[in-house]
Amino acid sequence: MAVAAAQKNREMFAIKKSYSIENGYPSRRRSLVDDARFETLVVKQTKQSVLEEARQRANDTLDDCHLPSQVHELQNVSQDDTPQIQISTADDQLKHEGEITVEDIFDKSDDDGIPPECHETSYENDSGLTEDEVLLANAASESPEAEKKIQRAALVVRLRDGMGSLGRILKAIETFHGTVVHLESRPSRAEGVQFDVLAKVDMSRVNLLQLIRALRQTNSFGSVNLVADNNVTVKTPWFPKHASELDNCNHLMTKYEPDLDMNHPGFADKAYRARRKEIAEIAFAYKFGDPIPHITYTEDENKTWRAVFNTVKDLIPKHACIEYRRVFAQLEEEGIFREDRLPQLEEMSSFLRRNTGFTLRPAAGLLTARDFLASLAFRIFQSTQYVRHVNTPYHTPEPDAIHEIIGHQPLLGDPSFAQFSQEIGLASLGASDEEIEKLATVYWFTVEFGLCKEQGQVKAYGAGLLSAYGELLHALSDKPEHRPFEPASTAVQKYQDQEYQPIYYVAESFEDAKEKFRRWVSAMSRPFEVRFNPHTERVEVLDSVDKLHTLVAQLNTEILHLTNAIDKLGKPFC
Repeated sequence: MAVAAAQKNREMFAIKKSYSIENGYPSRRRSLVDDARFETLVVKQTKQSVLEEARQRANDTLDDCHLPSQVHELQNVSQDDTPQIQISTADDQLKHEGEITVEDIFDKSDDDGIPPECHETSYENDSGLTEDEVLLANAASESPEAEKKIQRAALVVRLRDGMGSLGRILKAIETFHGTVVHLESRPSRAEGVQFDVLAKVDMSRVNLLQLIRALRQTNSFGSVNLVADNNVTVKTPWFPKHASELDNCNHLMTKYEPDLDMNHPGFADKAYRARRKEIAEIAFAYKFGDPIPHITYTEDENKTWRAVFNTVKDLIPKHACIEYRRVFAQLEEEGIFREDRLPQLEEMSSFLRRNTGFTLRPAAGLLTARDFLASLAFRIFQSTQYVRHVNTPYHTPEPDAIHEIIGHQPLLGDPSFAQFSQEIGLASLGASDEEIEKLATVYWFTVEFGLCKEQGQVKAYGAGLLSAYGELLHALSDKPEHRPFEPASTAVQKYQDQEYQPIYYVAESFEDAKEKFRRWVSAMSRPFEVRFNPHTERVEVLDSVDKLHTLVAQLNTEILHLTNAIDKLGKPFC
């Protein structure tokens, strides 16, 4: 179901993307950052549309239910009628693992005291359901048994008229046959509201929805919100857990840009556009486990490769980082890098697997940021196979095979850089749209246009620099500004897609960049941690004690091997 929903979003995104290009898409470099921002907008619009439909269906269902007659008496309930329920204070509140408290809500609130997730979906009257309530309503509608299933939920109710309104809440819970599990209150920071009350209740799903509607019809309450909790909602985002599931994550592409962008070098070349379409269709048909299709490159395509290859080869001794130079030389020694022909993805993939465990997967074009970054989590790099137009050998508006092979893949053969790339991918799994934008921006300023220090000199490691000599020389000149790489500031830096970058970020080393990146990622809002299990080739969500125990046991074994190796290296050889 989640995959189907994701596919629907992808199709809508592809339609909107094509529309934007046909209606004046500017001539510029295509990037993950641009697609991440566009994707955020489209996903938000799609999500809003789906939620509105679901809210309407849920409200229609609730309209068919008759509320108990006692609900209409709620506004007349006095404090003396309050059921006798023990209320805990802030000092003695219950502290159960995974439970939500008002303090937790305040900690993640904005200045107005309202949880961020409630800003767009908070209703002060009976105008609709929040996203959590829609999910709850959908769960209740699956069957009569699901409707009556007892649900533990947390409600935050804002009292306009002070604690005198608390009796109405408790009376309503009693009316709908609910049990109060925990209750606490705090002075509210919202304007026009005196107190915020957190009530944790056990009641059937349908009664819970009716309770929320009834409370919203009472003028004494500023707002009523169902707080997201693992027991209330199933909003955990879907993401691939195995490389085979990338088949569901590679259809959201910008197809056949030469057909859509009149400023593209191949727009007026029908033969080039047909060639691009032919190669793109091969990539679209690819499935996990298939051999990478062999592309017989034309004389013009090999000519374009030769021009770029020889230029890069002349520049890398002085301007490329040592890791890139080392792997480049190794590729030449093995006969994979030759000036007379463009390498095949299959031979490049075999080389990477032997050196760092990375492999390649053919792609029809520039994937969305979320789909592309997800593949890195499995040490898979999605690579195009088409070649830029022969008339512009030193420039391409979007990634092509030359950019991928000569720019990215030598460094994917370096263990340290490969690890950094995978960590970016793992950080993207289950991340919010806003965090995907930030990760894409970090990727842009590192993997694509990154610089690093080497014996006091600044060298290039970004693929966008190493496959484009004009920007490479610009980046290493005194024209642009060089800033130290700090993920928090890099992630929000605006990027330049029509000219050379005015700002580049310089890492002290790959190891320093990885350490800073790890610290930054640890502060992301994703409520779970993931790891890649190299034995099963699966991404595991570390969400249980058993999984943590298994991981600790594996780490202890690795530490034992490390300790033994250090001891043996410290002894004199016989």
